Amino acid sequence: MTLWTSEEIAAATGGAASAPFAVNGVAFDSREVGPNDLFIALSGETTDGHKFVDPAFAQGAAGAIVSAPVSHPHILVADTKSALDALGVAARARTAAKIVGVTGSVGKTGTKEALYAAFSRIAPGHAHRSLKSYNNQTGVPLSLSRMPRETRFGIFEMGMNSRGEIAAHTRLVRPHVAVITTIAAAHIEHLGSIEEIARAKAEIFEGLEPGGTAVIPFDSPQRDILIDAAKRQGAKIVTFGFGQGADVRAIDTVPAKNGGTLVTIQMPDASLCITVGQPGEHWVSNALAVMAAVEAAGGDLAIAGLALAELEGMPGRGARMDVAVGSGGEALLIDESYNANPASMRATLAVLAAEPAARKVAVLGAMRELGTLGPELHAELAEPLLAANVDFALLVGEEMAPLAKALEGKADFAHVPAAAAALEALKGRIGDGDAVLIKASNSVGLGRLVAELAAGALADGD
Repeated sequence: MTLWTSEEIAAATGGAASAPFAVNGVAFDSREVGPNDLFIALSGETTDGHKFVDPAFAQGAAGAIVSAPVSHPHILVADTKSALDALGVAARARTAAKIVGVTGSVGKTGTKEALYAAFSRIAPGHAHRSLKSYNNQTGVPLSLSRMPRETRFGIFEMGMNSRGEIAAHTRLVRPHVAVITTIAAAHIEHLGSIEEIARAKAEIFEGLEPGGTAVIPFDSPQRDILIDAAKRQGAKIVTFGFGQGADVRAIDTVPAKNGGTLVTIQMPDASLCITVGQPGEHWVSNALAVMAAVEAAGGDLAIAGLALAELEGMPGRGARMDVAVGSGGEALLIDESYNANPASMRATLAVLAAEPAARKVAVLGAMRELGTLGPELHAELAEPLLAANVDFALLVGEEMAPLAKALEGKADFAHVPAAAAALEALKGRIGDGDAVLIKASNSVGLGRLVAELAAGALADGD
C-alpha cells in the first residue's frame, strides 16, 4: 500500500510538489533506494545528497525531497533535514499505533529487535521498527517516516553521544512506553560520569505521552536517578530485574537445552514461564524489559514469550555460526563485533564461559569513547576474562595494552595493534569443537575478521 503521496509529503513538509507521485518507502542513502521509494537529498559536512538524485532515480525512486529543483518528480523545500523531521512528525501524528521507545547503554538494539519479534507475532504485518541502528538525528525521523499508517505497534531505538540528543529524539517519537535497558560506561568520554549517562538516557521520558509508562532497570545503581526523572514526567513506573522488589522479576532461571534460559517471571498481576532463546543473563534481563513493555502496550504476554523463545542473534550482536577450521573441523563463532563497552564485555565473556566447548578463545578489540577512564576500564577486563577460563585471548588495538599488562603471567594471550593482524595471530590457535568470541567496538573493524572466518580462512588449504 502507498506510504506517502506527493500531496501528503508537501503538506507535511510545507514544500511544493513538481508533479504528482506516490512512494512506498523512504531513504536518504541513494545506495539503499528501491523501486518507488522517496529519496531525501540531505546535505552533510562532506557531501551533498543532491549529487545523488540521478542515481537514486536510476535505482527506481519515484520522487525526491530537495532544496533545489531537479529534473525528476520532487518536493521543493527550504531545508531537507527539517523536511525529514517534519515527515517523521507527520507519520507519528497520523498513526493510532502503540509506540515504544528504547534506549540504554547496552542491549537497546537487541531489545528493540525482540520487541519487534513479539509485536510482529501479536499483530502480523502491523508492527514497525527502526532498522539497523538507525537511532540518531537522521535515523530516528527516517524510521518514523517509514512507518505505515496501518501500524499497530511501533518500536523506535534512540541513541546518543551527549546530553539533549535523546530529548530531541523522544519528542519526535512520543512513545507510550519508554524503556531503558541498562546504564553503563558507554560514551563516558562525552558525559564524564555514569550518573550523567543515566540523566542523558532518562531524557527519553520527556517525550512520553500522557499516562505513559517508564520501564526501568531495577538492579541498576542509577535506578533512583531514572525513577526521579520518570516521576517528573508523570509516568507510570514499571521496574524489571532480578532483585526483590522489581515489578517484573526473574524469580527462577534454568539453563535450556538450546543454550538459552528457562525463566519464571513474576509480573505485577501474574506469573509465567518462558524460554529465552538467546544465551546469557543479559538476555534474561532484556526479556524482562520486553515483557514489561509488551504488557504496558497492551500486547499478549504468552505470544510475546513464544517470540522470545525463537529469537536469533543478529550479525555483530550475538549471531552464531559454525566455521571451518583445520581439516574438516568446525568451531563455533560468536559474532559480537559491532559494539563493546565494559558491561557488554563482561556479559558476553560470561556467555563464552558457559559454552560446552573443547577450548574457549576470545578475540577482544578496543572499547571506544571511554575518555580518560579507558586504560583503567580496559585493564579491568582481566577479571571477567580470567573468570571465563579462556584458553587463549587475542587482544586487538593499542587501547588493549593495559589489559595485556594485567594478563601477563596469568593467561595465554597475544596482543596485535590492529584488526588487519588478527587473522594471522589466530592461525593454529582454533581447532575442532572450540568456541570463539569476537567482540569490539565497530570502529575496530573486527567485522572483517568475522567474514574471513565465515569464509573458511582457518580451514586447511587457505
